[in-house]
Amino acid sequence: MPNTQFGSGVFFGSPNAGNLAPNPTPMSLSVLQDITLSIKGDLKKLYGMFQAPVAKARGKIDVSLKGKVGSLDPQFYSQLYFGTATTTGMLRPVFNEPAVAAASVTPANSTASANKGVINVSTGKTMTCSGTTAPAAGQYKFIPATTTPTVTAAEYVFNATDIANNLAVLLSYEWPDLVNGTTLHVGQELMGYAPEFEGLLYNNFRNSCFGVRLYSCVMGQLSIPTKQEDFWISDFDAEASTDVSGNLLDIFSD
Repeated sequence: MPNTQFGSGVFFGSPNAGNLAPNPTPMSLSVLQDITLSIKGDLKKLYGMFQAPVAKARGKIDVSLKGKVGSLDPQFYSQLYFGTATTTGMLRPVFNEPAVAAASVTPANSTASANKGVINVSTGKTMTCSGTTAPAAGQYKFIPATTTPTVTAAEYVFNATDIANNLAVLLSYEWPDLVNGTTLHVGQELMGYAPEFEGLLYNNFRNSCFGVRLYSCVMGQLSIPTKQEDFWISDFDAEASTDVSGNLLDIFSD
């Protein structure tokens, strides 16, 4: 029976060399859309006086992966791309929270630490932030929450004219969620800094298994695209080389 396969298959990346993130952890690419494994060699041809070559030989070989995943995971980026640690928590954005202008408006998440803008509902325009000075009509002042030396809630301060007019506004800001979510912070690294990993691509269909193991991979491209009325599908690619023992790849099949 020929070995036929169907579907995207399963892919594991297991960090094994290079600049590793803390606690190197094998990662499976969830919501995998597709992967293409390419093995490409440079073909060299020897010509004489005639049109057809008299000899041919294969030179350098490139082994590469390209794939798409529908799951966005900072842990995947940490372990297989950046090689830096993740932390628990995140600065959680809030977009267009409704409020009415007042001398002191505390957002629903009172620990707001960063202002991302205020919209005047009647005009649809973004209002001007007055910085540290008192706001004029049509402006506002943002005071972030503090924890030291005392705990104070965040405030949006508006001008008396806008308060008298009961101006409807939309608030956008960020607040620190210290319990939920994961953050990957990426800083400046020297050239060449990257984790290496073993890649395992396999599939089972009709009781037959087919797979490829790449002993040493490094990721190149990583994209996070957005699209109206569609899911976010992230593209990635990687190049394979031999490991320290000279192993390049295995191809296995029932």
